[in-house]
Amino acid sequence: MKAEEKIVKLLSEKGLILTTAESCTGGLIAKRITDISGSSAVFECGIVSYSNRIKHEILGVKQETLDTFGAVSEQTAREMVQGVLKLTGADLAVAVTGIAGPASDSTSKPVGLVYIAFSDGKSTVVKKYLNDFREDIRNSNRQKSADEALNMILEYFDE
Repeated sequence: MKAEEKIVKLLSEKGLILTTAESCTGGLIAKRITDISGSSAVFECGIVSYSNRIKHEILGVKQETLDTFGAVSEQTAREMVQGVLKLTGADLAVAVTGIAGPASDSTSKPVGLVYIAFSDGKSTVVKKYLNDFREDIRNSNRQKSADEALNMILEYFDE
């Protein structure tokens, strides 16, 4: 069973709603969840916040956070996941921000650097990844980041 199938099943069994805030994955996590039959009962919304303006204005990421740490940072991922929970009222949320490639952004951060945050509203966990692919960098980074985000959601249910 694929991770997204397990997640939809677990959410359904527990009566929980999941939401996403995605940047570098461009909605891939939401797509994978909504590919599963029955997901409409456990997934209401995903925000693709590709720009800093949307991270700030919609998700509530502080401008100071963006200015100080950048869009690709632990702090931004944490504020994204907390913001999407507040915005939607969901039970669980995952957020991803990173540099998909093949080119970096205007910072010195490497291609493949990704921060993934998960929150149940009580606690928030942020993990840092550095994906390293030689071919099809952009798609590979996005796929790997989505895989890791789905795994973080599954880890919540294993606890």
